Amino acid sequence: MRFDELPIPDLVLRGIAEAGFTECTPIQEQTLPITLTGTDIAGQAQTGTGKTAAFLISLFTRLLANEHPAGRPRALILAPTRELVVQIEADAKQLGAHCGFAVQAIYGGVDYMKQKNALLDGADIIVGTPGRLIDYLKQKIYSLKDIEVLVIDEADRMFDLGFIADLRFILRKLPPFEKRQNLMFSATLNPRVMELAYEFMNTPTKVSVTPESMTAERVEQLLFHCSRKEKFSLLLGLLRRDGMARTMIFINTKREAEHLHNLLNANSFPCKVISGDVEQRKRMKILDDFKDGSLPILIATDVASRGLHIDGVSHVINYDLPQDCEDYVHRIGRTARAGAEGKAISLADEDGAFFLEAIEEYIKTKIPTEWADDSLYVLDYVRTARPKRVQDLKRDKPGSARGTDRGAKKPAPRPKPVAAKPAVVKAVAETGEGNIEKKKRKRRKKKPAGEKPVEQSGQE
Repeated sequence: MRFDELPIPDLVLRGIAEAGFTECTPIQEQTLPITLTGTDIAGQAQTGTGKTAAFLISLFTRLLANEHPAGRPRALILAPTRELVVQIEADAKQLGAHCGFAVQAIYGGVDYMKQKNALLDGADIIVGTPGRLIDYLKQKIYSLKDIEVLVIDEADRMFDLGFIADLRFILRKLPPFEKRQNLMFSATLNPRVMELAYEFMNTPTKVSVTPESMTAERVEQLLFHCSRKEKFSLLLGLLRRDGMARTMIFINTKREAEHLHNLLNANSFPCKVISGDVEQRKRMKILDDFKDGSLPILIATDVASRGLHIDGVSHVINYDLPQDCEDYVHRIGRTARAGAEGKAISLADEDGAFFLEAIEEYIKTKIPTEWADDSLYVLDYVRTARPKRVQDLKRDKPGSARGTDRGAKKPAPRPKPVAAKPAVVKAVAETGEGNIEKKKRKRRKKKPAGEKPVEQSGQE
């Protein structure tokens, strides 16, 4: 189905054409005929299939059909992560370039007053994470009374990240559900998500586009078994052999990501790390460098596994296999987007092997396994020290038990414990007539020094 076959306003069609889209994806083909009529919908589709464009086209169509004075927000889009918010804002500005709507992203980690002033100036469409949206809402910086369209993206992730209480708080501040259009899109529509849909939506139509394989069709998957000690030498051999131009490497913990970052840079493979602890401005700068090709390798935790649309990602490497099956699908979905081809390589060590069976059962296919030759392992690489844990850093502070600073003062010795005096126990003597309590002997009072004793006489 082509977009021009649907009742989409010309202003929106111009933005679609400029974005390079002509035909609908399966999720768009099944949802747009329903949502363009104003019906609520709960849509499910795998990552990278065009869910964002599906709800944005419906949103623009509804706002253009209803005239409304400018100043107050008319549409609200909720997303679980900052990266996803930024991505949706960019897509909204591209597809709605000719609609004249002001789009504002609201999320933490960036200039607080700048976003506050942008809301005070007026925004037609707000895209944000729940936390900062609630902050501004409680200060009455903006109002939700005129919201005509509500979009909840990646609703299952809202539950996983613990945002459900904040989400319900915002939803209760909106107009009644029958006075707005509600669109919910997610990679999975589990019972928790559907319960939320039936509570805050107006009898939504459920649409599910799930192919036989949960992963993208054009992703070539490959699995290597190796020990934990051999993992980096194998990764180095793969990078040298395949010449990966733009690669995303996923890892489970921040500490291991920093260690891998140091190792790769020491061995002439420039890379940077994105994790939840990295400052938001720095994260955006790293993503921009990765998108424009100046940064060839991006190491990331699962904070970057959803919502990021980066063209030209040739390889995705699971340095650690994820513990959650859904995260595997989202990780490898960063490649082979918009009809392109890509390769996903997973390294299974002693710990990752335990998650492999559940992942293959979830994606309904067996991941092809390749056994690496000895020549693929790089042994003469530069080694770096592993970053210390937070507990180790605290123990290594001056004055601590493991402190090595010469100028540090030694901790004061603890006082020796003093034995407590035994309590006075009443001695009980047992006699034939019964128990008689012995009287305590009274201590004699000492007489003052120099005082002579009084002599007693027989006469008074």
